[in-house]
Amino acid sequence: MKEYTQYDGLGLADLVKKKEVHPRELVQAAINQIENKNPQLNAVINKMYEKAETTAEHSTSEGAFAGVPILLKDITQEIEGEPITLGSKAFQNYRAKQDSEYVKRIRKTGAIILGQTNVPEFALLGITEPKHYGPSRNPWNTDHSPGGSSGGSAAAVASGMVPIAGANDGGGSIRIPGAYSGLFGLKPTRGRTPVGPKTGRDWQGASVDHILSRTVRDSAAMLDELKGHVKWAAFHVPDYTGSYLQDMSTPIKDPLKIAFTTKSPLGTKVDPECIEAVHQTAKLLESMGHIVEEKEAPIDGHKIAQCYLNNYFGEVAATLESLTPVLGRKATYKDVEPTTWLLGLLGKATSAKEIALSIREWDRAAYIMEEFHETYDLYLTPATAFPAPKIGEQDPTPAEQMAISVVGKLGAGSLLKRAGIVDKLAVDNLSRVPFSQLANLTGQPAMTLPVKLSSTGLPIGVQVVAAREREDLLYKLAGQMESDGKFIDVTHNPIFQS
Repeated sequence: MKEYTQYDGLGLADLVKKKEVHPRELVQAAINQIENKNPQLNAVINKMYEKAETTAEHSTSEGAFAGVPILLKDITQEIEGEPITLGSKAFQNYRAKQDSEYVKRIRKTGAIILGQTNVPEFALLGITEPKHYGPSRNPWNTDHSPGGSSGGSAAAVASGMVPIAGANDGGGSIRIPGAYSGLFGLKPTRGRTPVGPKTGRDWQGASVDHILSRTVRDSAAMLDELKGHVKWAAFHVPDYTGSYLQDMSTPIKDPLKIAFTTKSPLGTKVDPECIEAVHQTAKLLESMGHIVEEKEAPIDGHKIAQCYLNNYFGEVAATLESLTPVLGRKATYKDVEPTTWLLGLLGKATSAKEIALSIREWDRAAYIMEEFHETYDLYLTPATAFPAPKIGEQDPTPAEQMAISVVGKLGAGSLLKRAGIVDKLAVDNLSRVPFSQLANLTGQPAMTLPVKLSSTGLPIGVQVVAAREREDLLYKLAGQMESDGKFIDVTHNPIFQS
């Protein structure tokens, strides 16, 4: 069907409900799009066409996304019997033993799963360039990254393969690819959606699951379907009895008080066009009647980065340890990418005391931000400090690669820590994306809005953060901005139109 890419997820579901189209037609249209565009983008790394076609034949018109094709992310979103590789050759033979709770809820919406999307190894980076699968590419310019770690999902949605795709966010992995690829992406409040196949938390609560989408309403409607705690979850929020889909079309009655900043919390450079995107959005919000003030959140950015990295290192070390039953032996340097192994060494050299102090700092930051939101309803920042990097731009230099290799083989993680390498990593690795980690540590909801194209034609996003449990406020604002035509049109990128 030629009209497939003209509709968002809810639009396609409406066609199914009206019996104007059968789910099998939507699945075939999506397969055609994937086969046409994936060779250029490398977004989809596992195709489940036969299962999808069987599901479509027996699909009904029940569910908010009845008959709508969807792709899921190759980490945590486990599909029974399918690979879940975390972007790593080490997990290439692993098969999920059951559907994760997230996947069970996706199925209840009536959406039809067509496959899985590319991620960086262990979903560790803000770009998607795993050695095992190769890089995903940006539909706006294939020389550039679509972001990460939900980069495959972003490339798939931004190119028109599917209207929605699974994503999760432990340090910006919904918001970064949303900003780089011109999509809407909302990271929910900690505890709002289920995580993991059988675990009560992911990344100590920093990571949460949702989707990337072309429209705000698809995101809102899917959160209506995904929200709600599970008994084994480590974190719970009060049930939201309203409808996020209705919220996005509900006018904001009273003016909001909004703080904004364009300064990197690490004191590093921010691209002038990313700064301009925030100023442009601040002026727009002011013209909508809101009170907008330039004000930084009272948070120590370097301390937040350090706390985030302590958890990051520890999680990599734990994942490497979990490879033992998968491989039938202890993981070695050759099983994963060199940088991943190095991060694992740093995790082994990170003490229990450091982890405990970091989590205390998370809670302190959460308290500070809740106080901040007693004065300011929302906090506006750049989504990223720069537009999407070129493929390979963030690779280690040859000298760095040699150093990583030597250190990796020696297992000298503690030496690196004593040499101050962790502080350098905090600046070097987070300087392109320094704005997103705060909301992961505090558990707040945050969204990226696709507001501008750079002078080179790449999307630029802004981030808006709200107090815990206030996704409704974010959807109201995003819905109004979208309906007023203030977002870039992702369907205008070259590959979407091809």
